[in-house]
Amino acid sequence: MQFINLTPHGIVVFMGEGRISFAPTGAVARVATQTVPAGTVGGIPCFKTTLGEVRGLPEQHPQRMLIVSSMVRMACPERLDLVSPGELVRDENGRPVGCQGLTING
Repeated sequence: MQFINLTPHGIVVFMGEGRISFAPTGAVARVATQTVPAGTVGGIPCFKTTLGEVRGLPEQHPQRMLIVSSMVRMACPERLDLVSPGELVRDENGRPVGCQGLTING
């Protein structure tokens, strides 16, 4: 299976004692968003965001998985070829250094 990283960041997936890295390809899949006011809670302004058109997403291929942001993946629930980084792994200073596995649709 081929994995293609369509995020602007390198992705490091921790797997037990090992890890695998996916360098960014330079191509980035993005989703348009629209944020509108949705009232207040305890005097704090709240907003509602809706997902729109996805750009930069290649067609599906049976031997390929596309690593995208969770927003892009959730905007395309029918696409079973999309994965996004799983739960973050952080270093001793709290900075993200990778993820535990990948999150899939379906």
